[in-house]
Amino acid sequence: KTTILDISQNYISELHTSDILSLSKLRILVVSHNRIQYLDISVFKFNQELEYLDLSHNALGKISCHPTLNLKHLDLSFNPFDHLPICKEFVNMSQLEFLGLSATWLQKSSVLLIAPLHINKVLLVLGDTYGEEEDPESLHNLNTESLHIVFPRRKEFSFTLDVSVSTAVSLELSNIKCVLDDNGCSYFQDILSKLQKNSRLSNLTLNNIETTWNFFIMILQLVWPTSIEYFSITNVKLQGRPDLRYFDYSNTSLKALSIHHVVSDAFSLPQSYIYEILSNMNIQNFTVSDTHMVHMVCPSQISPFLYLDFSNNLLTDMVFKNCGNLVKLKTLNLQMNQLKELVSIVNMTKRMKSLQQLDISQNSLSYDENEGNCTWTGSLLNLNMSSNILTESVFRCLPPKIRKLDLHNNRIRSIPKPIMKLEALQELNVASNSLAHLPDCGTFSSLSVLIIDSNSISNPSADFFQSCQKIRSIRAGNNPFQCTCELREFVQSLGRVSHEVIEGWPDSYKCDYPENYKGTLLKDFHVSQLSCNTTLLLVTIGITMLVLTATVTTLCIYFDLPWYLRMVCQWTQTRRRARNIPLEEVQRTLQFHAFISYSGHDSAWVKSELLPNLEKEGIRICLHERSFVPGKSIVENIINCIEKSYKSIFVLSPNFVQSEWCHYELYFAHHNLFHEGFDNLILILLEPIPQYSIPSNYHKLKNLMAQRTYLQWPKEKSKHGLFWANLRASINIKLMEQAK
Repeated sequence: KTTILDISQNYISELHTSDILSLSKLRILVVSHNRIQYLDISVFKFNQELEYLDLSHNALGKISCHPTLNLKHLDLSFNPFDHLPICKEFVNMSQLEFLGLSATWLQKSSVLLIAPLHINKVLLVLGDTYGEEEDPESLHNLNTESLHIVFPRRKEFSFTLDVSVSTAVSLELSNIKCVLDDNGCSYFQDILSKLQKNSRLSNLTLNNIETTWNFFIMILQLVWPTSIEYFSITNVKLQGRPDLRYFDYSNTSLKALSIHHVVSDAFSLPQSYIYEILSNMNIQNFTVSDTHMVHMVCPSQISPFLYLDFSNNLLTDMVFKNCGNLVKLKTLNLQMNQLKELVSIVNMTKRMKSLQQLDISQNSLSYDENEGNCTWTGSLLNLNMSSNILTESVFRCLPPKIRKLDLHNNRIRSIPKPIMKLEALQELNVASNSLAHLPDCGTFSSLSVLIIDSNSISNPSADFFQSCQKIRSIRAGNNPFQCTCELREFVQSLGRVSHEVIEGWPDSYKCDYPENYKGTLLKDFHVSQLSCNTTLLLVTIGITMLVLTATVTTLCIYFDLPWYLRMVCQWTQTRRRARNIPLEEVQRTLQFHAFISYSGHDSAWVKSELLPNLEKEGIRICLHERSFVPGKSIVENIINCIEKSYKSIFVLSPNFVQSEWCHYELYFAHHNLFHEGFDNLILILLEPIPQYSIPSNYHKLKNLMAQRTYLQWPKEKSKHGLFWANLRASINIKLMEQAK
């Protein structure tokens, strides 16, 4: 299904039917710059849709033709053909629009074969040995609107070929070398003189000219009175110095003259003479670019110039100074010169009453607002001052009626306020500067196109589109956007605007800060309204606190927290009373060596093992069933027993963690530990307790078991004696310390 195939710039030497047999849909084939020496066009017999064939820049010396080929574009130029590669079958190519040919000898008979065809453009490349056997009239029967002839390179022009093809509207001649005959290169002069025979010819282009200054000026003089309207000269190398001769400007049809890329080997030239010839040309459009021209004088009389292009030269601020004869000029291009002071350019335009477009980009222009009055011509509508060294002060020196203003790639950091109102300004380009904010359209009430990409804008105002309601196109990408709350409203405002208005969206709009958002597209940057609105955040926090308070209150009631608070209050009151009792009285109130806390399910072990082994040594034990005072609450009895005992022994087992009262006893004993300031807890692990079996609210028990050493009841009877000895020793040692 391939329709376009480009295999140029390779080492292909042969082309066969089998190579392209399967490409039945092929329309365009480019095989230029290869090594093909012979081609039978019948290889394309199965490519019936082929209409564009480029075989230029090969090594073709011969071709054979196929009668069914009907191309629109056939290029056989820049090949070493001896004779024109024209077959009798070419006459069948009724759609042929372009034909490129190469030859060393031209024959009228070959041209007659394609005379019936009306070809839009013919390119004829003459071989290096062309001219040895020359028929001046060989091209008379050529039927084409545009003819381009490439003469042999590096060869003095000595050809008699008549190029004034009667049907040609456009003629282009390349490789003209005429430096030996300083009086005027008669051969080429004759060719130009014959052009007057073709009244249809209106476009003439000369490329790659090497000649003298005198003959260059003579070329201009010879073309001047012809029917040619558009004359272009490109890539010129000039020698010697021009003689001061009169130039006749009369009887011309010329509308536009373009001279590009001129090099001169002369160290010194009569520049005034050359400038006067150029400045006084009675044409409407004149271009002189890339010629190292350092100056241009004012025309001696009112000039018909409408368009002047002096770009890529060496012109200074003195150009057209105090010139009052360019009153008809509408467009002036001074791009890429040596202009430095904007005030000088402003003064230059004052007398150009019709000037509408001015390009002074790519210079070294600056503006100092203290330099004086800044009054442009009132007619200027389009001004390009890009790629200079202008600052924000330039906004105080602008044409009042300007519609299109280009200031990109300067040194502008802000658009100052107040500045003169530019109510007619429709398009503003301030890209590649150092602007930190989008402009306010209060100054630019008609602004519809804004280009402000590649600046330093981090937090653009969300009010921009409200201020600039006439904006139909904005390009603000490639800026260092800070993706914070301040940017949120701007991104939202972009969402309310058609994406056709925002050029480069979304790929050119990315976060630069903070680091975690860097590289994120603005369209993917989202931040909640809550985090950006302080008032809303405070209200939300307040409501959350109310809900949290209500939830906590409900949970407290559900888990009986008031009961715990009462217990703490009772404990605190008990401790306060204890502080008011003298130490001797406190010691006399201690009635037990140890208070034992255990689960009812473990009472058999307590009564059969623990009590007998401690009490036989005279240790007094406090048990709840025999020591609690009737009539008092359980909690009060627990607190009193702990207060009246030196130690609190807890018998730990899976049954213990299931007892709520054991938990209370541990809770109060733990409080007593911190208040007494000494270690009054003894933990006995009767049976192993799996961590998962301990309820989550028994956090004190978990902490104690993780942080404190406990006595473990051994299963082997041989170890029981050591267990009781350790237990009695811990109590006795403490009793001895208390006794001291």
